Amino acid sequence: MDDAHSTDQADGHRAYIGSFTSGGGRGVTTAAVDPATGALTPISATAALVDPSYLALARDTGVLYAVSETEQGGVGAFRATAEGLEPLGDPVRVGGSGPTHLCVAGRRLFAANYTSGSVSSLPLAADGRILGPAAVLAHRGSGLDSDRQASPHAHQVVPDPTGRRLLAVDLGTDSVLVHALDPAGGEPRPYGETALRAGTGPRHLAFHPDGEVVYVLHELEAQLTVCRWTATSGRLEPVAEVPIAAGGPSGPVRDHPSAVVASPDGRFVWAAVRGADTLVTFSLAGGPEKPQLTAIVSCGGRGPRDLALDPSGRRLYAANERSGDVTWFDVDPLTGRPRRAGSVPVPAATCVVFG
Repeated sequence: MDDAHSTDQADGHRAYIGSFTSGGGRGVTTAAVDPATGALTPISATAALVDPSYLALARDTGVLYAVSETEQGGVGAFRATAEGLEPLGDPVRVGGSGPTHLCVAGRRLFAANYTSGSVSSLPLAADGRILGPAAVLAHRGSGLDSDRQASPHAHQVVPDPTGRRLLAVDLGTDSVLVHALDPAGGEPRPYGETALRAGTGPRHLAFHPDGEVVYVLHELEAQLTVCRWTATSGRLEPVAEVPIAAGGPSGPVRDHPSAVVASPDGRFVWAAVRGADTLVTFSLAGGPEKPQLTAIVSCGGRGPRDLALDPSGRRLYAANERSGDVTWFDVDPLTGRPRRAGSVPVPAATCVVFG
């Protein structure tokens, strides 16, 4: 096992899988990735952090970051070793509760705190260690759904391709907030806010490779909102709404889209949908602003919480939380349609990233 792990690290074919330890998960699992087939082989796991539901890898330092999706809310850092993942310092509080997403931008780590409705900013040391205390930007507002939108619920934070702005998707306020990042230190400051249709509950977004189009996926209504992004002005402008017909809210189980990704070549967009438990393919043959739904396939399990592309862009990986597995799909290069290629058991799987 150790020899396989060492070879895997040397070749750079690794995947990291987050999971809910409170739901029977093993924390963060390190898996070998077969470059020929995309198959995942779990090697080791660490439960050093409670409920590491979302992960992000810093490409310059190789440090893996994870949220601790708990009431107290924290983030942890890990470095890969021959024995597995080793904690890099102690977990750090984020100053908010229920963090669900995080990203690295420059020398700072940002976390979206769902329960408290805020974004946290933490500086990083040169070796990738997380420093504190966290600076917290609180969101304001509410939405139409009294159960899900009584207060702000920041669900995702993403830097724009220029690295000068940070976009925060808020399910509770039906909006995407834009923060400007200080060129020197990376500290964020509120810059603008784009309102989306009331009651739709935006959850995640993905940039088109051209950096000028953004796809916002909604959780409370199965739809994709297409937006234009102007980096120079930091303006996000909705231009179209595209329904995701993957079962519909009128059935016995309501659909709750969870994750969206765009292909590196800019030809396709995919979305994962819980409830229907499907993966939806959109073709961009008509242009980045005109996605057309072309295929719907099973996610290979139940409750796809996250969807990830491998670095080649040829395979999709669905982290199926409720069925406890990660299922991978080969992507048809002509149509973008995913074809199930394999699966591996991972209890309470929530997220997949590649190193």
